[in-house]
Amino acid sequence: MKVAVALSGGVDSFTAALLLKGEGHQVMGLFMYVVDQGEMTSSPPYLRAKEAADLLGIPLYALDLRRPFEGLIVEPFLREYMRGRTPNPCILCNEQVKFGLLMEEGLRLGAQFFATGHYVRKEERGRRFVLLRGRDRAKDQSYFLWRLTQRHLFQALFPLGGLTKAEVKGLAAEAGYTASRESLEICFIPGGDYRGFLEGRLGEGLRPGPIVDLEGRVLGQHQGIHCFTVGQRRGLGIRDRRPYYVLRIEPETGRVVVGRQEDLYARRLRARGVNWVGGDPPDGEMEAEGQVRYRHRPSPCKVWLEGESLLCEFSEPQRAITPGQALVLYRGDLLLGGGWIEEVLA
Repeated sequence: MKVAVALSGGVDSFTAALLLKGEGHQVMGLFMYVVDQGEMTSSPPYLRAKEAADLLGIPLYALDLRRPFEGLIVEPFLREYMRGRTPNPCILCNEQVKFGLLMEEGLRLGAQFFATGHYVRKEERGRRFVLLRGRDRAKDQSYFLWRLTQRHLFQALFPLGGLTKAEVKGLAAEAGYTASRESLEICFIPGGDYRGFLEGRLGEGLRPGPIVDLEGRVLGQHQGIHCFTVGQRRGLGIRDRRPYYVLRIEPETGRVVVGRQEDLYARRLRARGVNWVGGDPPDGEMEAEGQVRYRHRPSPCKVWLEGESLLCEFSEPQRAITPGQALVLYRGDLLLGGGWIEEVLA
């Protein structure tokens, strides 16, 4: 079987390719160049991927995706911040770039399957494929894959789903590959400097405004809504015996609304852009476990459809539900689907 593997130069993608080759498959590496670091074939990311491919003894095909990545991922990221939201570009990248452009290129080159180093498990149930959390719950990446469809899953492989990170590192070391590089949370933001990146790209589109409490009293001033996200405590510049936290961001008025920690909790939300990974939409109310950020603990909830929106009500209040992030739904280890958080409801 011919398999194309997304090869970044990290330990995870290396080990995914290593395992597939060990199973007797004909493996090729696919490298995607998305962040400009000069000439692609002399850039550090490409050289790491080439080192991995050479050690594996597999061909490496490189794709310069800087231009489509800008339009598909970076520009929507900027627009969301201007709307007062906190986006998660990794989810879009998985759907549109890795399992979109990169996967399509692998299939065009003759591969029958496309594999990645995600910590997630795939199973066939009936006539459909489902995704399950990875065995290593600390590394589970199913949260980032809720946008995938049956079309993606039909030809997708996840060799690391049943392994722990320690086991993956051990296998790579045994094969002579000791690169310790981990994938960055947001690859296109140098040094993780969100504010600097946004200010450099948005420039004159940023405007100062007031910081107000729930009663509308002005407590301070800010230099732009891009500096804030729901739940933020630091950087508000408000002196008080009890700390304030960002509750919501109002791009129309330029206001940042703050309150106390207890004001951060809510039970209900509305989501849009809903996708059901391995099953049909619920017919009426459905019980699940909902996760409102990657590192949040899933919590029991009930969900139901209302037009094109998904309404979710948690059994217990959740902290800092943030528009722009994703609500991802599970039943145990089974990934049901998800949607983009549109608003927090009273």
